[in-house]
Amino acid sequence: MASQRDQTLPNHIEIPVHGNMTDQPRQSPIPGGDEDDTFDYSQRTQWLRATMLGANDGLVSVASLMMGVGAVKQDVKTMLIAGFAGLVAGACSMAIGEFVSVYTQYDIEISQMKREMKTNGRTENVEEAKKKMLPNPAQAALASAIAFSIGAVVPLLGAAFISEHKVRLAVVAALVSVALVVFGGVAARLGGSSVVKSCARVLVGGWMAMTITFALTKLIGSSGMQV
Repeated sequence: MASQRDQTLPNHIEIPVHGNMTDQPRQSPIPGGDEDDTFDYSQRTQWLRATMLGANDGLVSVASLMMGVGAVKQDVKTMLIAGFAGLVAGACSMAIGEFVSVYTQYDIEISQMKREMKTNGRTENVEEAKKKMLPNPAQAALASAIAFSIGAVVPLLGAAFISEHKVRLAVVAALVSVALVVFGGVAARLGGSSVVKSCARVLVGGWMAMTITFALTKLIGSSGMQV
């Protein structure tokens, strides 16, 4: 009997130990290289939208404003003053608009959480934790204003040091085009979308805005001088 126990005991011990040794490498191969496939890019939606919208809006709106002024005025000072006014007004407008928009979303989310707490009996600690995950209106407004200012600085710097009128317009258009491609590429990389499509979409949109503003201002200015 003792010999039989001695034979069964090591066999009983070796089997689970051997099984644990072989099962561990099978359960743990969660590669770090697959993070791009499993990462939830929607977590970046709020701040990415506010930042890229502000930068793109500042770049396109101020550049279009300067191109419109440049269509009827050759003075570099007039062009820069118009661009700077557009920078300040646009940054304030973007900040206020983003603050109101995000705060409205914040109020809606809080109201929904309160209704769920009453119907589902959730604890206040859970609701407080969810509140911290909601977008911050002040941060979104600040990010939007700063991004708008950064985008608006590009055409201002392009026009500041060039006295020749036609060359100044060409330089502004070229710098804005490069910046649009950069902004589109950065947004695509951060959002996990197609870089080519994003860059093309942003670039074509910027070109259309500048062209339409330049053409309409030129047309109105020419007709006004004829009268």
